[in-house]
Amino acid sequence: MTTATEIIIAVLSLIGTFIGSYSGIRLMSYRIEQLEKKVEKHNNLVERMYKVEERTELQEEKIKVVNYRIDDLEKTKG
Repeated sequence: MTTATEIIIAVLSLIGTFIGSYSGIRLMSYRIEQLEKKVEKHNNLVERMYKVEERTELQEEKIKVVNYRIDDLEKTKG
């Protein structure tokens, strides 16, 4: 009878181990998926900021040109 009890305990332990491992794998997959989403959002933000910086530099150059033109007009008029 002890052999049957030991076998039942071993089988239940094996089932518990499989369930625990499967649950752990599922949890890790979920967490990795969530992390990938966060990284994707971050990368998207970095790309957008790069574009904003490019546009800002262009606008600053345009402002410099306009200021030079205004200075030239003031010099020729005054």
